[in-house]
Amino acid sequence: MHDNIVVKQKMEAPVDKVWAALTDKDQMKEWYFDIPDFELAEHGEFNFFEPGDGKKFHHHGEILEVIPNEKLKHTWSYPEFSKEKTIVKWRLEQDGDGTLVTLMHKGLENLNHLGSDFRRESFEEGWNEIVGTDLKEFVEKK
Repeated sequence: MHDNIVVKQKMEAPVDKVWAALTDKDQMKEWYFDIPDFELAEHGEFNFFEPGDGKKFHHHGEILEVIPNEKLKHTWSYPEFSKEKTIVKWRLEQDGDGTLVTLMHKGLENLNHLGSDFRRESFEEGWNEIVGTDLKEFVEKK
């Protein structure tokens, strides 16, 4: 069974502003993660750690699809722990004067063998905070 997470959030900000927050590494580090090697290009690879001094989990991604102001799709993996990859897809849709952001993270069942730090509930909680609070507050600030 697939264990997809879907988070939808309306943001009171135009699509291009939300897109920039998702794809500009200088903006990303203000609300998401500090990803110094992020370049918006298909097949581009990037690496980052969670915030703080722990540096417990090395995240690796490869950009699979870019449709400006509409869709960003990339892999999400933990190469030190597993060869398995999951897929994260961000979709933006104009909704009146704002933007509807839909995040889907699929393939999480591939990480079940890694233990409690990789539980679906942990990802769901994290994505709800990242999309519903962190990104929303960042793009809606004046």
